Order: sequence, then C-alpha cells, then structure tokens
Amino acid sequence: MPLLQVRDCPEDIYEKINMFAKKEHRTIAQQTIVLLEKAFGQEESNKERVRRILEEIKNTEVPEAAKAVDYVKLIREDRNR
Repeated sequence: MPLLQVRDCPEDIYEKINMFAKKEHRTIAQQTIVLLEKAFGQEESNKERVRRILEEIKNTEVPEAAKAVDYVKLIREDRNR
C-alpha cells in the first residue's frame, strides 16, 4: 500500500484530526483516510465497494457462448500438451 507523509501540518488541523479519530476509535492515519475519501466523494468503504462490485458481477448476464464452453475438455487438452 502506498505511503503518504504530510509535513508541516498546521497544529490546529492535526488536533482536529486527532479529536475526530479518538471519537471514532480510529488511528490518526485511519481518520485521515476517511477524511480524504469524503473530500473526494468516495464515502463508500472498501468493504461496501467490494460487496457492491461482487453483487454487480453476480447479476451480470453470462453470454450463451461462454456457457457452451466445455471447461473439462479444455483442462484435459492443456494437461495433455
């Protein structure tokens, strides 16, 4: 995961982040990520985003051509090479 380091953060901003982090039982790093996500309009958590994407995948219609593929046959052909 990428590392983000902020230098010369104004003390009042640091204290506000620290206060909200304690209130929400988060670390300062976790709270900073939450604040950045909100600032960029990405308020959906990673878990919520993964659930939503998996649901979209589950609801995606599989083309008939893909359903007709004999996967066992393909695996056997690959093993026989």
